[in-house]
Amino acid sequence: MTTTDADTNGTTAAAAACHTGAPETGPQGNPDAVTDHDLGIHGYAKQKDAHIKRLRRIEGQIRGLQRMLEEDVYCIDILTQVSASTKGLQSFGLQLLEEHLRHCVADAAVKGPEAIDEKVKEATRAIERMLRT
Repeated sequence: MTTTDADTNGTTAAAAACHTGAPETGPQGNPDAVTDHDLGIHGYAKQKDAHIKRLRRIEGQIRGLQRMLEEDVYCIDILTQVSASTKGLQSFGLQLLEEHLRHCVADAAVKGPEAIDEKVKEATRAIERMLRT
């Protein structure tokens, strides 16, 4: 598997390499760590609570869709809710992508041209996947 090929769950090896739970460079006090990325800190860490809240709101919209079907709501009204749910997920995805660019790609910029190229390719593939939906 290349670093950007998706596995059966839609995750990527690059994501694992980019965001490991335990830093490869050692403890957080490691003087060899150049950026917080080297310490295993995710780009979305500062917004984690807001992201969880947003996803719970989207989850509620999906549950609302289920209720609408159970209650035999008019098709167009259900489609309107589908559109709202889809836009919510797209917006969340774009925010996460922006955080990836600011954090992971910025980290690669410190490490040199090869790292930058790899992260740009990774981000481009993520954008391609988002556009296909």
